[in-house]
This record gives sequence, structure tokens and C-alpha cells, in this order.
Amino acid sequence: MAGAETTRSTRTGQGPTAAERARTLAYGMADGVLTAPGVPCAPVPAHTTDRGGRPLLLVRSTSAARAALAAAPAGAPGPPATLRVFDVAPVALADRVRGRARLRGRLTEVPDGELRAAALRLAHAHPRPELLDLAAPHEGDREWTILALDVEQVEIEDAWGTATLEPGEYADAAPDPFVAVEAGILTHLDKCHRDDLTRILPDAAPPGPVRPLGLDRYGLWLRRSAPPPRGPSSFDLRAPFAEPVSDLHGLRRGYRRLFARATP
Repeated sequence: MAGAETTRSTRTGQGPTAAERARTLAYGMADGVLTAPGVPCAPVPAHTTDRGGRPLLLVRSTSAARAALAAAPAGAPGPPATLRVFDVAPVALADRVRGRARLRGRLTEVPDGELRAAALRLAHAHPRPELLDLAAPHEGDREWTILALDVEQVEIEDAWGTATLEPGEYADAAPDPFVAVEAGILTHLDKCHRDDLTRILPDAAPPGPVRPLGLDRYGLWLRRSAPPPRGPSSFDLRAPFAEPVSDLHGLRRGYRRLFARATP
């Protein structure tokens, strides 16, 4: 939703705070890249957060990031690092980047006694075979390990705007309850309910096809693209629920009310 010069966004109704949005991006469904001084920029195979929002990063034991951590003097803080997160819409669109977050902090390695819990936490978002080795007792060197990022500052940029967050503000927030299922819900809406989505738009919205762009507990983001020959400009619209929802039952109720208000 951010980035394309030809895309305009309209925000209506209540929405998630910057801290909630940052916690949602950091949860691990969006792709992450780890950067650190003197360390080549590298995608993170899988990442998620613990209950306090601290990122947990699956990396190879031979990775440059772990080597930089091992080279730090004993007792000194871990090396500074940044986890860059790129939120990409699951529905195929011309401009799919919905937001970006940068989590800055210090790297540490999850100790052996906490590896199992961290691996199980990661497996909830990313059921990868590498995590089986980390969740089981092990002797000798492991091929994979889990690093943690102790967050010192968070920056987020998305359709709602930009914000810089302090660690406490970020940690006190919670990720959106639908972060793990949003992709499946949006692809279903796109495949089976495009006509229903069209009814939600106000009469003043530009003509063209409507696609689902985002979902959170407060409502939907929709994108209407201009048909040829006017394309490729598009219009992003916020469609709020009557009240925030917290589970799938509430989400279905929110959909029904949203569509009922739009039905002539």
C-alpha cells in the first residue's frame, strides 16, 4: 500500500496503532533480512517473536551473523544489528509492498536450555524440518541455531504513515490476531468474493476491479485499479468493521455487517 506513486490511499475509521502494526510485521509472516556492520546482508530463513516481541531468528551455525556474535568480547553487549521486514500482500498486485519495518538492537544467541522453547515458537509460524533438530536433545555442533535481537528501536512505514517506537511501547503492544491466517483469508476473498467486495466501495470511488489488499481486526484494505486505458493508477480504501474483532467468529460477524451496510 506504500510506495507506488500511482496509488492513493484513503483512511477511514479506527485502526491498529503503530506499535501493533510493528508487532504484526515482526511476528514473522513477512520476509526479513538481517543486516549488521561488517556482515553481508542476508535473508533470514525464518523468524518470529517471543511474547515480548523479541525477534527470534533461524540462522545457520556457520552464518556471518553468528560469527560476528561469537567474536564479541566476553561480557560485552552483542553486535548491533537490524532486522528489516518487508510486508508483501499475498494477493498478486502490481504494487504488493504494504509496509516496511526496521527493528534495531543487539544480537544474542539463544542458550541451549532455551533452544527447544524457541524452536517450538518458531515452528508455530514456520514448520520447517531444521527446527526438529533444535527442539531435540543434541550433542556436538548443530547445523542451525537461533539468534535473538534485543530491540532498542523500531521504525515502521506503511499506509497509515511512519513512526519511530521505543522498546517499551513496542513490547507492550500485541500482533494482530489474524496475522497467521490473513494470507488464506485474502486469497479466498480474491478468488470467490470480488463482486461482494465491489459493493463495499462508495459511489465516489473510481471504476475498476476490486482486490483485497489487507486485513486486521479493525477492517479491510481494498484496492480498486483503474481499467484501461486509464491504468495503472489505483485507489486504496479502508473498509472498517462496525467494531474491532478478535477471533474468526467475530470476523465472520464483521463481514456480514460490512456487506449488509453496502447492500442496497
